[in-house]
Amino acid sequence: MSVLGDDELSLVLKWVHDQNDRKSFSQVCKQWLRVEGLTRLSIRVLEPDLIPNFIPRFPILLLFQTPMFISNSHLEFVAKTCPNLQVLNLNLRKTREELDAVNDKPDFEDVGNDGICALANGCRNLSKVLLRRRKNVGNFAVISLIKLSQNLTTLDLGRCNLVDDQAIEAIGCSNSIRVLNLEACSLVTDNGLAFLATGCVSKTLKKLILAECDRITDSGVSMLKHICCLEELNLAECGPKITDYGGIAVSSVSTLRKLNLAWLINLSDVTVIAIAENCVNLVAVDLTGCELVTGVGVRAFGSHECLEYLVLASCCNICMDDLNVVLRCHSLRDIVLDKGLRMWIPMAMQVNISRFCQLHWR
Repeated sequence: MSVLGDDELSLVLKWVHDQNDRKSFSQVCKQWLRVEGLTRLSIRVLEPDLIPNFIPRFPILLLFQTPMFISNSHLEFVAKTCPNLQVLNLNLRKTREELDAVNDKPDFEDVGNDGICALANGCRNLSKVLLRRRKNVGNFAVISLIKLSQNLTTLDLGRCNLVDDQAIEAIGCSNSIRVLNLEACSLVTDNGLAFLATGCVSKTLKKLILAECDRITDSGVSMLKHICCLEELNLAECGPKITDYGGIAVSSVSTLRKLNLAWLINLSDVTVIAIAENCVNLVAVDLTGCELVTGVGVRAFGSHECLEYLVLASCCNICMDDLNVVLRCHSLRDIVLDKGLRMWIPMAMQVNISRFCQLHWR
């Protein structure tokens, strides 16, 4: 095997996809270690402080991921070393206790605007950027990403608390983003939703997560009907300012396939009936905690032709007769009911439901 050159070894490695096998390959000798690094396309880093020591081995990386804290300087080093990156996954995986511990350290540094801007400048082929829970990432980073990453299709800003309508205005100008996560971005208001609904992104956006954005109201939600190809919308826990006025507006988005309205306590049967009648492509709907919803609204799904997944957890105003009507929906595959109803629904009825779809309790 020692007569094989780097090119031949590279051809062999193209058939080795398992990461453990590639690791074993790299441990054979120095040549195999070098070739494995030169052909590696993805990496998951658990010790970011060591990045300057090993990242130069992987010059053609397309995917970089770390769930750990990482400094701006280390991300700048990645940008200079791996200019071909297409996917950046910095979604932070830390417990609340771990986050509280670092917040108490005044000299602690986690990636922020400078690091993201450096990456946007150095890696112009980014298509997917995930920044969930990076609390130092703000408007400047987002604006730089939108301006410099012309191929960006997925952007996750979930729980980036510094992001506000200024960043959303920039996102609205994008003509490539298909997936946008703004979960718990508490500074986003109706003005931000207007930018999404009237900008270029309204022609490309397919998935929008606004869960826990509690400053938005019916006014902003009503604008979402102008997003022409929206297939998935999450408005869970957006607060009491979303009522049937906004719910009816959402029902006019005929392209919707997945809809989460969990814990919108001011939505009633009026919204549910409108959704069942108008969202003909709907596959999944979550009505958890919508306490004003009763069997009158839920029955409307009995004639739906596409619905497969229906969540009614913490919806207690539903009886057996209502469920019998819902089961007329032949496409239904899963239904989630409130566990408090379990003792009131006879076992024979539960068995009957299970004949038509999977029954879950929550």
